[in-house]
Amino acid sequence: MKVGKVAGSVVSTVNHPFFDGQRLLLCHLLDPEGETTGYTIAVDRVDAGVGDTVLILDEGSSARQFFGIDTGPVRAVIAGIVDDVEFGSSPSINDG
Repeated sequence: MKVGKVAGSVVSTVNHPFFDGQRLLLCHLLDPEGETTGYTIAVDRVDAGVGDTVLILDEGSSARQFFGIDTGPVRAVIAGIVDDVEFGSSPSINDG
């Protein structure tokens, strides 16, 4: 699993039928200091919004379990909205 911040939505008018009716969000991946380390596009399952810190399941087979399918073109799923992340005495990701 990874922690990310929702940056926006992705609109695709031509796609695999699996994505019909699914909401795709562009998420910046975050390191423990809250710095961006890359991005991913994930299927939203928790009604996340821009600016939300989210928990991203970024493993194809585990992501497909959310949908109850064995095969399909999904790799990343937003599995939760994060309230806070703490690393020992370090400031939390949501402090900034």
